[in-house]
Parts: sequence; structure tokens; C-alpha cells
Amino acid sequence: MTASALPRAGLSIALLATGLLATLAAAPAAANARPEVEAAAREVREEVVQWRRHFHRHPELSNREVETAATIAGHLRDMGLAPRTGIGGHGVVAIIEGARPGPKVALRADIDALPVTERTGLPFASRATTEFNGQATGVMHACGHDAHTGILLGVARALVDMRESLPGQVMLVFQPAEEGPPPGEEGGAKLMLEEGLFDGFKPDAMFGLHVFSTLNADTIGVRSGPLMAASDRFTIKVKGRQTHGSRPWGGIDPIVAAADLVSTAQTVISRRADIAKQPAVLTFGVVRGGIRYNIIPDEVELTGTIRTFDEGMREKIFADLINVAEHVSAAHGATADAQVPDQDGYPVTVNDPALTARMRASLEAVAPGKVVEPPLVTGAEDFSFYAREVPAMFFFVGATPPGQDPLAAPSNHSPEFMLDEAALDLGLRAMLQVTLDYLHGEEA
Repeated sequence: MTASALPRAGLSIALLATGLLATLAAAPAAANARPEVEAAAREVREEVVQWRRHFHRHPELSNREVETAATIAGHLRDMGLAPRTGIGGHGVVAIIEGARPGPKVALRADIDALPVTERTGLPFASRATTEFNGQATGVMHACGHDAHTGILLGVARALVDMRESLPGQVMLVFQPAEEGPPPGEEGGAKLMLEEGLFDGFKPDAMFGLHVFSTLNADTIGVRSGPLMAASDRFTIKVKGRQTHGSRPWGGIDPIVAAADLVSTAQTVISRRADIAKQPAVLTFGVVRGGIRYNIIPDEVELTGTIRTFDEGMREKIFADLINVAEHVSAAHGATADAQVPDQDGYPVTVNDPALTARMRASLEAVAPGKVVEPPLVTGAEDFSFYAREVPAMFFFVGATPPGQDPLAAPSNHSPEFMLDEAALDLGLRAMLQVTLDYLHGEEA
């Protein structure tokens, strides 16, 4: 989920702490729960659990999802589908053709894992290891993408079984690299679109979901308009002149300049951004400089992330941070090379208001009285790229067992992140109900 974290990445997710216990939002009258949804859920429930556990045991990092993609494609072929593979790296796409004319819908699941060493103690816990950024680490589905993949396979099985009564077409999108491709590589939703995901099949609507520890597993969260933040990474190199630590006047100290820069940069949000309009975050995550206690180095490198919900604020924060970097450095006699942003980030994830208003009733049908409006989420998601192309809705499914305080549960991206598998059933029924209600439209 994918919130994105450095160096962007999919979900270093943190729901805003002040609003995590969201109140029930006023909702339209619930649509009727479809009996075929309940029947399908009963039929595929155990299979979805087993699929999810398999992917959890065998996670793969972004742009390395070779076996994951092969397993998904194999299951789709077993269902009688003809999946396309290799789109956007290891993406897998398949089309379900209904027997009657109707709308086109796309459904997305992300399939990559994180460089996290699992500490859940589950019998199907990951034992995978790898090297990431020069360090040995475990690999874990610490954000729930294994659940998303299992759910979408279950939805696929159910829709294939009801093809004879199905209007329209459904595109299944199993997407790699939501957590962000490795440095120097491309990947994720943006690359899938660039490689022609929607060529010949432009959806009328697209849906996605994400499991979250900050909601209980009987609860769904959905919000119209901006939902998850834009995520941008920046790098600032503060350049001084090296000298002996005993003679600071013999050089220019980039460490002191960088420290002042980090402190002053906080005023970009606290004094320059209109946070009464939308929240924003500016965080420094990496400070790198120096090699020895008595040497003032030539350079300090700062890396961080910016989170915003408004495009105008996003651009203004970029400009203000560059201004601070250059002028604070100059005040110390240093210079700054400010790359803000230093790569393409993720845009704001925006739920189409008309689509969300229409489909909220479908979510209420499978979770009566348990559909809430979450606060804005400062994590990011590259589902945002799809939502720029077609009307889209992204929703959350709780992962923490009912009765437990979701605020006290290990969060997404934690080595102790634990999914209540009841979320698989709720996610499956929610995605099926939304899909069928949209496809049947006025028939419903």
C-alpha cells in the first residue's frame, strides 16, 4: 500500500493518527447483497486462503516477481483464460468476456513484496532472503499484496463461473512493482500504461483495494476525491570545502550548512504551505556525509520525501524547498544542488466522485453499517496513475481482527504485520459486488 516511502515506494503507509477512528459517514441506501456473490464467496473461500498463503510464503521484490507472475498466469490458464504476461515487467493481464454486451471494467491487484524480515511466527511465514541496497535482508509481504493477489484470483474464478450471465468485459490487472522499482529501473502502473495496458481495452471504470491494519477486518473504508497523497522524493547535495576538523576556518563546513537547511526546511510546511487547504508533509530520511571524526567533508547528501494532496501546493513546495536549500547553503558559504523532485513521483490517488457515490451502496451491501470514511492518507499508491486515465475507485479493507484496537496493531510495512484472513472474504465479496453492480447497471 503502496504508501510510498523512500525511494518511493508503494506503501510506507501511515493513516493520519488524528482521524483513524473515522466516524460512519452518511451513506446512500445499501444496494441489495447479491446472492451470487455470497454463493461464489462460499465456493472459492478456501482456495483464496490457500492462494494467499502460497504468495505469502514465497514473496518477491519489485520487478523481481518472476515466480509470482508465473503462478498467477498458471491459475488463470486453469480457469480457461488467456493471460498476457510480461507487460510492465512481470505484469499479468487477462480479459473475461461476458456473454452479453455491457460496460468494460478493470480490476487491479499489486503483487510485489518488501525488503522486510518477517517476525510473525506464522506457519507459512516467509523465509526468503535477498540483498537490497547492499544489505542482506528478508523478503516479506508486509503490506498485504499477497492478500490482494489471492482476492483478485478468487474474483476471477467467480466471474469465469458466471460468464454466461455476465454483461460486458472485465480486465484483470496483476501489477508488479507497486512498492517502487529499484533505482535505475522502471516499473509499476506507469510502465504498464506506457506499454499499452489500455490499448484496445479502455475501461469505463476501474477498481482496486488495499488491506490496512488501521481498520478492523469487518470494516471497509472509502473516500470520494483525494484519498492518498502524492509522493515525491528529493535529493539535496550541500557542497562545501574539505578541511581538518581542528581548522574549520580553513574550509567550508557542509555539515553545519546541512543541519541548518534541515531545520529551516520545516518552515516550508509550517509557514509557507496553506495547510488549512490540505495537509502536507516534508521529511528528511537520509543524511549522508563525512568519513572520519576529525575531517570536515566536501559534501553532505540529504534525501527525503514530500507528500501532498493538491497539485498547486505540490509545485509550490518544490520551489520553496529549492529556495531554502540554495539560500541557506549560500549563507554558510556553501552551495546546494537541489533535485526536487529527483525522479517521477506518484500523483495523488483521487477517487472519482460520481463513481464513488454510485458504488458506495455496493460496499454497504457486503458490510452493512461498516463502511467508513477514512481520513486522508499520507501514504501513496501508484493506482493513482490508472485513476488519471479512467474513472476509478480505490477502497480499504480492514486487516486487524474485530475487537482488537487497530491503532495498536503492527502497521503495514512492519515485520509483524498480521492479516486477519477474514479480510480475504470481505475483500472478495466487496470486489465482486462492486464489479457486478457496475456491469449490470440499470438491470440491478
